[in-house]
Order: sequence, then structure tokens, then C-alpha cells
Amino acid sequence: MSDVRLPEDPLWPRAASWLGLPDVGSAHAGEPRSSVDFGLIGIPAHATSITPTSAHTTPAAVRAALLRYSTYSASHDVDVAALSARDFGDVAEPDGVEGETRVIARVSQAAAMCELVIAVGGDNSITYSAMHGVFSATGIGGSGDDAGGLAAAGLVTVDAHHDLRDGISNGSPVRRLIADGLDGHRVAQVGIADFSNSPEYARRARDLGITVITRASLRHAPLAEILARALEVASPDGRPIYVDLDVDVCDRSVVPGCPAAAPGGISADELREIAFLCACDPRVKAIDITEIDAAIDTPDRRTVRLAALLVLEAAAGLCARLGR
Repeated sequence: MSDVRLPEDPLWPRAASWLGLPDVGSAHAGEPRSSVDFGLIGIPAHATSITPTSAHTTPAAVRAALLRYSTYSASHDVDVAALSARDFGDVAEPDGVEGETRVIARVSQAAAMCELVIAVGGDNSITYSAMHGVFSATGIGGSGDDAGGLAAAGLVTVDAHHDLRDGISNGSPVRRLIADGLDGHRVAQVGIADFSNSPEYARRARDLGITVITRASLRHAPLAEILARALEVASPDGRPIYVDLDVDVCDRSVVPGCPAAAPGGISADELREIAFLCACDPRVKAIDITEIDAAIDTPDRRTVRLAALLVLEAAAGLCARLGR
């Protein structure tokens, strides 16, 4: 799909204008730490992906897709422009040990300033460093200490895969977080797909105390009930939650830009509802959007456009949370 000139209408403000231009640079030392409601940060990780990917191209593509949408949700009768917002830009070279250190620092800064942070990947490896960053932020997770904050946190993944592999890759963030102190009994995985995992990793999930809600389970109960259960598993005591939205949980027909998506996944509309419902919950401090390779998306950019809508659904959910 070639770029076209979009019409200008002062009565139809674009979502990209609400977010403003992304910050440039990797540090903001000395900058006043003014708080905002909603923060966006790009984490273009891709180097450790199990399969080759150009997921590093996705944050920029999502920002471009936000030009296609307004700030008004008719379903919920909220205008996300009522939220103060900041685009923290992209973390430079987020892969590897040094890259993860940069991610932790930048996400920590954003989390300390925002009611809700949305991290746009990049592959699913970002869940590890971004969650560390959120719970190293002062005042989040009950302490300013990274390990202490992570130990007090909960995690909900909406994903076809367990992400419990050995090593360091986009298939290992959940295992790595648990190894660093996250309680497996406070992890809920929604949308785990058939023929996308192994018996060994399923056994590992059980042994770690993870609550697994399969794709098949979503056919037999209302989505809101299932998500409420997952959030309660992650935080039965009101402590903060991180949410990972791996877009390959969707049916491959709606997310051709997700290399690991399979036929039979959830719908785009279901994932949008999940983003909204998670952001409504005051326990949720951050949401990531991962595993989209913008370079292989279809000409109509349907996968990237879905990611942009997930950003906006999360903003609408925050409006509902804050009564805006």
C-alpha cells in the first residue's frame, strides 16, 4: 500500500498528533520529571529472535499507523485526547546485556512518570527488560529495589506460547523473569495454542505454578470473565501487574506480520477488547505489544494497524479507569 496524502480536518484530530513527536535521544538527564497519564515507548529488539525477524521496524510503523485513526472511541464514548500523553521515543539498540540495561533505565523513567506505559516491540524478548524496568521504578511494586519490585509483581501474557525456553531469546522472557524472582504462581498465560508448544514446556509451566488458559478455553466462557480470572491470578492482593500482548495469539489471517501466528487464533477484535479491559484495571502498570514484523506485513498493513489500535484501546481503557 503506497503512502497517500491524508486529508486535514480540524474536527477530526489524529491520534498521532495527540501523542506528539517522539523524544529523541536515549537519556533525559536534568529534564523535569513532569507526570503524564499515558506513555508510549518503542523497544525495537530483534537480534535474539529464534527466527530471523525485522521486528525492529515495527515501532516506527505503528507510529505511522496512528495517523490513520482518531482519538475517539464510540463504543466507550471516550476521547483519549483527554489524557496527557508522552512518546518517549525508541530505546537505541535494545538487544544484548547492554541493550537490556538501556531498556530497563528508559522504561523505569517512563513508569515513574506515567499512570500506564505501553511498550511497542520488537520481539517478545522485550517483556523481560521492560518488566524489570517497570518494577525498578520508585514507588511501583512496593519498593524501589528491582528484585523486590519484581517479586511483588504479577504477569499476564496473552500469547500462543509459554516463552519458557532456555537461553536468551524471544522464547525465554517468562522463564528469565521467574528465575529473577517473579513468582510463577502470579503468572497467568491466556491463549496458549495447540501444536505451538512442547510437552516439556507445558510440564515446566505446571511445575512453576503458572496458570494456563488455553485458546480452546476462550471458546467456552466470556472473554471478560477469563481475563478477570487471569488478572486475579496475577494479583490476588492488589499488587501491580505487567501485561504482555504477543500479537501472534491472533489468527494468522488477521496478523500476517506475525511470523509465528497460526490459523485458529483469537480475533483482532478479541485482542482489542483484552487491551481495553487490561488498561481499565488499576493494577495494570504497563502493557507491551510484541512479535510483529512490519517488514513482512501485507500491503494494507493490517497487522501494524491492529497494533496501533491496541495502543488506542489501552488509552481508552485508561480513560475509563480515570473517569475521563
